[in-house]
Amino acid sequence: MVSHNMSWLKYPSRSEGQNSKDIIHSNDVIAMLMHVYIVLFVPIGLIAGIIILGILIKNCMHRALKKLDIVIFAHTISNIVLILLSFTVTTRPGYLKVSYFECGILSFFFNLSYFSSQYLRVLMVVSFFFSRHPPQNAFISKAHQNIRVCIGSVLTYALCTALIVTAMLGTVNNHEKTDCQLDPLFAWPEYEIIKFSLGFCIPSLAKLFFFILLLVKKTRTEIDPSRQSFTPYLTVFVISITMVICRLFYNVMLVYRALLKLYRRKLTIQTELTTNIAEIMLFSESCLSLLIILFLHKPCRSGLLHIVNKLTKVCRRRDGNNTFEIREFHTEVSSVPSENESHLNLD
Repeated sequence: MVSHNMSWLKYPSRSEGQNSKDIIHSNDVIAMLMHVYIVLFVPIGLIAGIIILGILIKNCMHRALKKLDIVIFAHTISNIVLILLSFTVTTRPGYLKVSYFECGILSFFFNLSYFSSQYLRVLMVVSFFFSRHPPQNAFISKAHQNIRVCIGSVLTYALCTALIVTAMLGTVNNHEKTDCQLDPLFAWPEYEIIKFSLGFCIPSLAKLFFFILLLVKKTRTEIDPSRQSFTPYLTVFVISITMVICRLFYNVMLVYRALLKLYRRKLTIQTELTTNIAEIMLFSESCLSLLIILFLHKPCRSGLLHIVNKLTKVCRRRDGNNTFEIREFHTEVSSVPSENESHLNLD
């Protein structure tokens, strides 16, 4: 039985007796990546998310939302929450200095957003599959017809999973201060193992299974695919591939950290740096997913083009008004007689 007291595990950059050159190099790298993420990815992700929500809310008011749009709406909210929680990396190369209790709350909301975004992508793939291949089971068919019930079930499952993972933090002295990361270092090894299994391994296998079924099963729509039916498939496929690429590295580091805890080995500077890079990659993936949805999902792309056209029309009108005012001004100036002309008139 492995001891669940993780107080012996410390961040190498916060400990004494480490090579100062390695610490400086590690701090420089993580600080540079943090600044690139905050300056480049965060604004793009937040702007894309706000535009997606605005377009989908407008479509909802016009009763033009489809099933996939509703799932994307919930997925966008979970990704925006992830981006907001990612502001905790602004302390890098340091860490948030909060109590164990506050760190546990941050970790809970982070995991809730993490699991919900993952499961909602699985729901996208399953819904797309059942829309082409209606289920034979009456219960599954009825549940598939009501997408809000499906989303509610997925979010409830994500909530239960986040509670289970948070219970693996196992803190006792909740009011003591600690160096906090959204995946706390003081968590039990079961934290990383359960999160890897339920948050990456099982959902990825489920998506792979349904993608293979989509490719294998031949229907009339697949034999003669139209662009309209292919576009939502492409959107779901691209954001799923992006998720696997970015979250794979993150989950590998989670498993590696669990093994270190199981074998009671301390972190190294290189491991700490790699873990922080993996965390930033995870947050960057949330920003990229929103950008992909904005440009690939047809209702969002159409709404974006409509916004751009409106803005260009407004700019053209302003330019036209300014040109008209300048022309009027020149006309008025030319109509005023000069001093010589006035003298001639007087003579």
